Amino acid sequence: MAEFNAPGAWSRRSALTRSSLLLILFGLTLASCKAQERHDAEGRLMTVEARNADSIAKANAAIDRSRRTAITHAVEKSAPAVVGINVTEVREYQYRDPFDWFEDDPFFRDYRRMRPRRAPRTFQQEVKGLGSGFLISSDGYIVTNDHVAGAATEVIVTTTDGKEHTAEIIGTDRTTDVTLLKIDGENFPYLPIGNSEEILIGEWAIALGNPFGLFDINAQPTVTVGVISNSNVTLRPQDERVYLGMIQTDAAISSGNSGGPLVNALGEVIGMNTIIYSTSASSRGAGSIGIGFAVPINRVMSIVDDLKRDGGIDRDFWTGINIRSIDAEIARYLKLQSTEGAVIVEVAPNSPATKAGLQIGDVITKIDGNPVRSDEDVIIAINDARVGQVLTLTLNRDGEWVETTMTLQRVERRGR
Repeated sequence: MAEFNAPGAWSRRSALTRSSLLLILFGLTLASCKAQERHDAEGRLMTVEARNADSIAKANAAIDRSRRTAITHAVEKSAPAVVGINVTEVREYQYRDPFDWFEDDPFFRDYRRMRPRRAPRTFQQEVKGLGSGFLISSDGYIVTNDHVAGAATEVIVTTTDGKEHTAEIIGTDRTTDVTLLKIDGENFPYLPIGNSEEILIGEWAIALGNPFGLFDINAQPTVTVGVISNSNVTLRPQDERVYLGMIQTDAAISSGNSGGPLVNALGEVIGMNTIIYSTSASSRGAGSIGIGFAVPINRVMSIVDDLKRDGGIDRDFWTGINIRSIDAEIARYLKLQSTEGAVIVEVAPNSPATKAGLQIGDVITKIDGNPVRSDEDVIIAINDARVGQVLTLTLNRDGEWVETTMTLQRVERRGR
C-alpha cells in the first residue's frame, strides 16, 4: 500500500523543487538586473567624467590660446635674433698737478712760484661696457649703437644659445650713432626689417635688450612693451651725434638697452633703441621713466649699406659760415617779421659758402625744403651731411627770397 502512495509524495516534492528553482532564478535575475544597473551607472559616471575631462581640456586650450597674443608671437619671433654685447674700450685721461686747481688761491700763490708748472700727463685705462644688438642677416651681421661699440678694442657678442663670439667692427658712424658688427658663422636667426615710414602712433611697440647686463644671466633678452608715442622727433645734437626723425616710445628702455631692437606686433624691427630721458640714475646707469627714443630702421639700414661698402661715412667737410640764432634785437635790426631762422654772421674766404654766394646778414629759412626755426636746425642739417653733398638753401636777404646751393667740400684740419 505504501508503494502505491509513493508517486503522490514525489509530486509534492517536485512542486517544492520547482518553487525553489523559481526563487533562485528570480534571485539571479534580480541580482543580474542590479549588476546591470550598477554597470550602467558606472558607465554613465565614466561618460560624465570623460565629458568633463574633455571640457576641461578644451577650456585650458582656450585659456592657453587667449594668453598667446600678437605680442607673445612677436617676442617668440624676435627674441632669438637679439644679442648681448660686452665691450672693452681703452680711454685716455689727463693727470693734472693737484696744485693747479688752486693756482688762483692767494694762499698757494707763493708756493706756485717756487714750484715749476708741469704739463698735464696722460695715461690710458681699460673701460668695460655693455649694450644690446640684433642680427640683421643669417651670416652674422649685427647692428648696435656707436656709443656702445664704436670705439671698442674688443667686442664679445652673446647669442641666445649662450655662445660667445668675438665680433669684428665692420664700420661705425658717430653722427647717426650706428655701428655694424660681424661674427663668424651661418644660419643665425635674424630679424625681418620693417618700414619705419609706416609706423602708427599708438600701435604696440616691443623693446628687447640687455638692461643692466641681465642678458648675461640666462642669455635671454628682457622684453618691455609700450606703444609708439610719437614719430619724426628730432633731438638736440649730443656729442656730435645727430638724432634725426626719432621714434618715441614708452616701452621701458634702460641703460644696457642701447642698440637693441624696437619691434612691432608683427615681429618686424622698426627702430634701434638709443637714448632715454631719465630723472633717476645710479652708478650703473639711468632707468626708464617712459620716454625713450629709437633710430628709425630705414635710417639705420641706409647707414649699414655705407658701412658695409666703405667702413664709414666721410663727414670731414667744412662750410665756411658761422651762424647764430635770431633774437628780438637782431630781428629789429634786420627788419624781420619773426625770430625764426638763423643769421649768417661770418663767411670765410674761398669757402663753400663763398662759392655759394652766401653773405653776412643772410637769414637761412630753409635747408633742402625743411624749415629752419633756429640755429640748431642748421647745425643738425649740416652735421648730418657728408662730403660732396649739395645743400639747397633758402635765404631772406634784405627782404627778398634767394635760393642757392652749397657743395660741402673736404678741407684738411679746417673748421666747419
